[in-house]
Amino acid sequence: MKIALVFNPFKYKVHEENIRIVQKYFGLYPPLSLAWVAAIAEKEGHEVIIVDARTLNLSMEEALQILEDFKPDIMGFMITTYMFPETLGWIKFLKSKLNIPVVVGGYNLRVYPKETLSHKEIDFGIVEQAYYTLPRLLEELSSGNNDFDNVPGLIFKRNGETIITPHPQIIDFDKFPNPSRHLLPNELYAEFPTERKNFTVMVTSLGCPFKCSFCEAGGTVFNPRSAETVVAEIEECYHKHGIREIDIFDYSFTIDPKRVSAICKLLQEKKLDLIWACRSRVDSIDHELLIEMKKAGCSRIYFGIESGDQIILNTIKKNVYIKQIKDIINFCNKIGIKTLGFFLIGAPGDTKESILKTIKFSKSLNLDYAQFSKCLAKPLTPLWKEMIKEEQEDYWKEWILGNEEDREISRPWSSLTNEEIDKLTKKAYISFYFRPHFILKHLINIRSFSELKRKFLSLFDMIFSQESVSKEDLFFTAFNENTTNSLKKHRKILK
Repeated sequence: MKIALVFNPFKYKVHEENIRIVQKYFGLYPPLSLAWVAAIAEKEGHEVIIVDARTLNLSMEEALQILEDFKPDIMGFMITTYMFPETLGWIKFLKSKLNIPVVVGGYNLRVYPKETLSHKEIDFGIVEQAYYTLPRLLEELSSGNNDFDNVPGLIFKRNGETIITPHPQIIDFDKFPNPSRHLLPNELYAEFPTERKNFTVMVTSLGCPFKCSFCEAGGTVFNPRSAETVVAEIEECYHKHGIREIDIFDYSFTIDPKRVSAICKLLQEKKLDLIWACRSRVDSIDHELLIEMKKAGCSRIYFGIESGDQIILNTIKKNVYIKQIKDIINFCNKIGIKTLGFFLIGAPGDTKESILKTIKFSKSLNLDYAQFSKCLAKPLTPLWKEMIKEEQEDYWKEWILGNEEDREISRPWSSLTNEEIDKLTKKAYISFYFRPHFILKHLINIRSFSELKRKFLSLFDMIFSQESVSKEDLFFTAFNENTTNSLKKHRKILK
């Protein structure tokens, strides 16, 4: 079968955890989930294209032309709760023109499978991973048997009834093929701190055993790929796709320090001219491992710090200590690993005083970057359950059904108003980034005009243009100076 996977553009929303400027500038990432779906389908002998309409800045009409030329038998989309309306809009438009089945997947299907399939334009949903579900679904469609009851982990409609088939247990993540990056415009991807091109992202493990109250992954099964599999994928990125920088998107890359050490030793043996970044917790990493990571090309670590107030850290069940945070960040600075700190504004127990304490703490750590997010009740988190109990309704469920508008949602765990949280979040960014010595440090280290332009515009917008409640449509564009030529090239390839 011929399968077209589409990743659509999306706009900033009032209810998001990040402020508008962060969404605009922080990153342009490959649709890795779709690349994995493509790899699973290609492994079974199917022909696949990925239309990354967000990165290529394609309109619906332009994407339609590409699909009409390809003549797919089925379309696939990655569904998230937050960008659901845009994705549904693209599905409606493209299906009205092509009249072919639509299959969707993504985290949203685990939370709201029936609500998602309530929209008549969506035919099938993959509830968990596509590894087992997609091949069997394509087999039934190819044969014309349409015996969907025997497709594991599938949600579909029959005679007005929505049916969900049992899905298998979580599989060994090592069995997944590497994502089909050959279908992506790898030279267009970047994130705010990117130093080298081409850039991509990786996921080397699923799940997280920690139980932070604000995180949807809390308490889920940790399912890692082996060191050998991880390094083999890195080598493929390097040799086949010209990748020279990778951001590892695991919830926490260092949950298993022995695995990380094994990865680092293998990378040192390969001697690849490549740098990488990852996410970590300060309590799952030590000085010895940091040295190994630095030797293996780790240039940047994103730490979930969340607060500078120990009481708040305890309340959100972060289970780390201020002393640990200071020690690990100081050691990263000492050995030359750049750091980014993630902070929450408006977490349970937060007051104006505790947030100001967090802002002061963020500046004291000598971080290279900081991201301040408004604490949000994400689906399946303890905060989400608290919000439903307090409000007696589920905003996100109604959002998927099309009964809710984009608006600020409640934070029943906080005495601060949404307006106060918005203002404190902006204050945190300006206070952290608009420091003379901080600006000078970054100016000295800037390597290209495009990087200078990107950082100057983001700072300018942060100070003079930021309106966190703006409903302006903001579509993401690539950051490098060769964007225009690259866009033309990839549009031509897809056509």
